[in-house]
Amino acid sequence: MDHADILARLETVIAGRLGADPDSGYVARLHARGLGKIAQKVGEEATETVIAALTGDDAELTGEAADLLFHLFVLLGARGIAIDAVLAELVRREGTSGIVEKASRRS
Repeated sequence: MDHADILARLETVIAGRLGADPDSGYVARLHARGLGKIAQKVGEEATETVIAALTGDDAELTGEAADLLFHLFVLLGARGIAIDAVLAELVRREGTSGIVEKASRRS
């Protein structure tokens, strides 16, 4: 299976569900609960990912990482931020020391 465009497909599916009837599915229901709830879910999934990294097997970590990415996409979609903007930021940072890049954000 080709995985190359899954991020774009996921973004498109989530975008189509953000404004849907909350009874129609999970993304619509979560979006209807507001940005705070979406952000809370991202935090919960991040915590579960960390726990899986420390105590789980590879399959558990993989599943939690997928949940985290999914909920991050819902959050970005709710804020109107395209994944291309995130990818462009990663490209901008490429080849820059993490220490240097982090210091540049303080100025």
